[in-house]
Amino acid sequence: MSALDDRRAGFQRYKEDVKRRGKPFYPYAMFHDTVMSLVVVVVITLLAVIWKYGFFGSHFLGAVLGDKADPGTRTFVPRPDWYFYFLFYLLRIFKWPETVILATVGIPTILLLLLLALPFIDLRTERRLSRRPVAVVAAALTVLAMGALTYKGATANEPIASEIKAAIPSWEKQQGFAGNEEAIAGANLFAESGCTACHTYLGTGSSNLGAPNLSDEGSKNKGIQFQISHLECPACVNPGSPMPSFKDLGQDNLHKLATFLEASKGG
Repeated sequence: MSALDDRRAGFQRYKEDVKRRGKPFYPYAMFHDTVMSLVVVVVITLLAVIWKYGFFGSHFLGAVLGDKADPGTRTFVPRPDWYFYFLFYLLRIFKWPETVILATVGIPTILLLLLLALPFIDLRTERRLSRRPVAVVAAALTVLAMGALTYKGATANEPIASEIKAAIPSWEKQQGFAGNEEAIAGANLFAESGCTACHTYLGTGSSNLGAPNLSDEGSKNKGIQFQISHLECPACVNPGSPMPSFKDLGQDNLHKLATFLEASKGG
């Protein structure tokens, strides 16, 4: 008997057993699933209404609106939602520009495709966990890996401005702009504005998305005005650039940053 005939015979036995001892999926189980889905929708809707209008004057689910976002902030450290912590830390492991695509797209996509293909690959009818060692071990390793990555992502310490600022005195000596108050102010802005999240500078920072090392940016003699224009609209100067605009820092701060970059000759 072929595998297809065996599955057909098993399905026929299942139908006979349902007729003899139980109820079919349709309409009984489908009705229960529909009722439960409606209950979930009602609960979510009720919570949304309570969040929006409050409950007896109390907004215990949180404020409707928070403080207005400040696009020129230099103190905010962005963090993902908790359910992305595992992916957030995975990106930290694959920190080289060539492997960023592997961490963000490659591994999650491969795992998702394997999950979708699993019902077509594993055709066994055995359901006892003791007789499915490979499936049990794979599921346990997946849960452990995601749990560990989530924990590591939740407890990861982000480099704060004060840590990066500690390197500025050595930058002054190596780059030779000690005494240049505007360049030093630009270096502090560079540390506070999160530039080292994507760029490296004399060994500080990271090179996410292939962002260039700015240690010798000034040796290219692009000029103050070019640097300001680039900071205001990176994609206008370099089409396709993923770098965000820093125009909300204001012209005075942009000039300081530009002075710092032009003073960076490579050490």
